[in-house]
Amino acid sequence: MKIFPAIDLKDGQVVRLLKGDYNKMTVYAEDPLEVAEEFQEAGAEYLHVVDLDGAIDGNTPNFAAVRDIIEGTDLKVEIGGGIRNEEIVVDYAQIGALRVIIGTMAIKDPEFTSRMIRKHGKNVAVGVDIADGKVAIEGWTNVTDTTTDEMFSNLIDEGVRTIICTDIAKDGAMEGTNVELYRKLVEEYGGYVDIIASGGISSLEDLDRIAEIGVPGAIIGKALYTGALDLAEVIERYKD
Repeated sequence: MKIFPAIDLKDGQVVRLLKGDYNKMTVYAEDPLEVAEEFQEAGAEYLHVVDLDGAIDGNTPNFAAVRDIIEGTDLKVEIGGGIRNEEIVVDYAQIGALRVIIGTMAIKDPEFTSRMIRKHGKNVAVGVDIADGKVAIEGWTNVTDTTTDEMFSNLIDEGVRTIICTDIAKDGAMEGTNVELYRKLVEEYGGYVDIIASGGISSLEDLDRIAEIGVPGAIIGKALYTGALDLAEVIERYKD
């Protein structure tokens, strides 16, 4: 199972939100590159980055910080938040991002998302953020009427290869992840798309349980910053 330590960026700093609430934000570091370097030293190969400002505003205010991480480490970086046009997709590709993660636009402009998947293939993933079975967009501030199953079915039909799925109710709460959600998704869609689990992963037990059901990748955020999980231990445990 691939392990993606996470860096969430707000105003150039490394932060974590509680259940997606921007009013419940903790700043963990002022230098994102330094955090990324620490992750690499612990053995990380991959890094999940979210531009929280971009997720709301639809632009890339933390682009320079992402570029510094890509240029300053050997990490394979996926980046989400504010991916609203092809220029941004290309800009991130040009600085060496592993892939971009389309979120809001997958709901608001399915044609754009389909076109990006066709043109950029595996370099485009989609983030599906879930609130009570419905897809949330715009930095989790807007819950739509689209169900999880509708979203997954549509994306698979369009040829997406990777979906990052977050249970917002679990994110940052340190209460464990939604194993049953991922079990259902893997059983129904795992033969068509790689599903990356995100939200609430706070123990080795959480990781063991999602690994056992066949989840190919996991994003770990707050548990690393609080010390609940040791990244080096996690990577050693789940290395191929």
